Amino acid sequence: MRLALSPEPISTTDDDGSDITMAPAQWSPQELRAMPPGEVATVAAQLRSFLIERVCAVGGHLGPNLGVVELTLALHRIFDSPHDALVFDTGHQAYVHKLLTGRAHLFGRLRRRGGLSGYPSRSESVHDWVENSHASTALAYADGLAKAFAARGQSERWVVPVIGDGALTGGLAFEALNNIGGAGHRRVIVVLNDNGRSYAPTSGALAGHLSALKEPLCQASGTGRLNLFTDLGFAYLGPIDGHDLTAVEQALHQAREAGGPVVVHTVTVKGKGYGPAEADDADCLHAVGTVNPATGTPDRAPAPTWTDVFGTELAHLGADHRDVVAVCAAMLQPTGLKRFADRFPERIFDVGIAEQHAVCSAAGLSMGGLHPVVAVYATFLNRAFDQLLLDVALHRLPVTLVLDRAGITGPDGPSHHGMWDHTLLSLVPGLRLAAPRDAATLRALLAEALADQDGPTALRFPKGTVGEDLPAVHRAGEVDLLTAAGDDVLLVGLGAMAGPCLTVRDRLAARGLTATVAAPRWALPLPDELVQLAARHRLVVTVEDSARTGGVGSVLAQACTDAAVRAPVHTLGLPRTFLTHGSRAELLATTGLDACGITTGVQLAWDTHHAA
Repeated sequence: MRLALSPEPISTTDDDGSDITMAPAQWSPQELRAMPPGEVATVAAQLRSFLIERVCAVGGHLGPNLGVVELTLALHRIFDSPHDALVFDTGHQAYVHKLLTGRAHLFGRLRRRGGLSGYPSRSESVHDWVENSHASTALAYADGLAKAFAARGQSERWVVPVIGDGALTGGLAFEALNNIGGAGHRRVIVVLNDNGRSYAPTSGALAGHLSALKEPLCQASGTGRLNLFTDLGFAYLGPIDGHDLTAVEQALHQAREAGGPVVVHTVTVKGKGYGPAEADDADCLHAVGTVNPATGTPDRAPAPTWTDVFGTELAHLGADHRDVVAVCAAMLQPTGLKRFADRFPERIFDVGIAEQHAVCSAAGLSMGGLHPVVAVYATFLNRAFDQLLLDVALHRLPVTLVLDRAGITGPDGPSHHGMWDHTLLSLVPGLRLAAPRDAATLRALLAEALADQDGPTALRFPKGTVGEDLPAVHRAGEVDLLTAAGDDVLLVGLGAMAGPCLTVRDRLAARGLTATVAAPRWALPLPDELVQLAARHRLVVTVEDSARTGGVGSVLAQACTDAAVRAPVHTLGLPRTFLTHGSRAELLATTGLDACGITTGVQLAWDTHHAA
């Protein structure tokens, strides 16, 4: 039996009217298990070609999935999904799994609103057990699943977490290894996808240990050297060439016979089979936008992003601030720290995918007399909240957090929207939070943060191009006024929301309402000047690309109540729900945070409080 990927493509039309060619779903795990071994290599080549074509066309995680083609084929041939649970960590390695479970025809709308998620999704398929896209979680899920199967009398079921792409560096993964290995009877087969990288090459002692296990003396069950996994109670098989289907299948068969728990150590190449990815030293084309498949690069040079502005300015400021060091959690390039690292290699610390350690380690750096800048995506700050609260803020340490991808991020979906950072940060005593509205204020506020030695500071900015500068016409303390004062409405635009508020002001003027647009430079603690401005208007509307709970609006409303300010405060922000994937513009529109939605929200609030 031979299965072609797309002998009869199905054509459809995208929202913008462009044609999309999609392949019909032709595979199932049952068909794959029945396939003669010689034909599986053909399928692997087809899968790899399909990934290059489709991901380059729509964007997504390319390098990680090219590296797990043969490995995923072997998993679906040896195990009976979904009876056996395959759990991918991190979820960006799951594209091949999606293709093999009936979703090839959906790849034309990968990571687009209403289309296929870029991560495992329980709503898409029974083959997706978890919706994980934060790293280092799969082993803990696997521990719980194995215990649940045993408790329900389903001890014949296997749980197979696939961890790698740097995710084993996370503390949660070690906690799970401790529990799985110590139990002695878990039917868990840990497949370690060792590609030597996360985004950048994996650093730390664990990376060195895995390299040692790959030396000839260590082969054949890791004999001859210390082996972390056998010491923790696992049987160990490897290292295995992760692109050799026969070798991987044999190892997985052998692991089943061992009874569990077992670690199958596979060695793969991130970006395998695609020249531009294999040649990309930065991150093997880990994630791409729309790119030319022949080159792996965009046809047009991208416009400067918020991340670019931050990275350039930090490298510039680093020359004058010798105490400034930078910390990242395996994401040197995506968080903008590459330029700083190139210029000051002795002042950059990559701790791997371990955000908790990043923040607590930064506390130690600060105690030692340095000023650390911890650059992480806003969504990943959730993991290190306790460290921020009790290891940094309790000691009033000068640590600066730079939170990239704050607010709506777009195609990566609910786990990656930076919706909670502002709410969490509002709980931290003594922390100052800056909300730059443009490149100029980002530069200025970063400099102010690095000069602050009284406690923690944070900057948050969104994903995407930075746009034009929005100069202030007047400054009142920590609040910039972007327009002349109006009497009716005070529009408080936080960060990137200041731009849409300027458009809304003009639309309100056409309706006979005068408005003042204010942009707080430092949102926490709340500037007293905002309360004073609120007292001069008949309505206050805050616009925030974050959750309404704990944001500027709720804090300002309480402050106005305490000060007996009569103007009502209405908050426009993100709803308390998990938002799906889609473009940033689409999701801002659906949540009422584009110019049209803000105008409607202001008008409704005005009509409610000031109806004749």
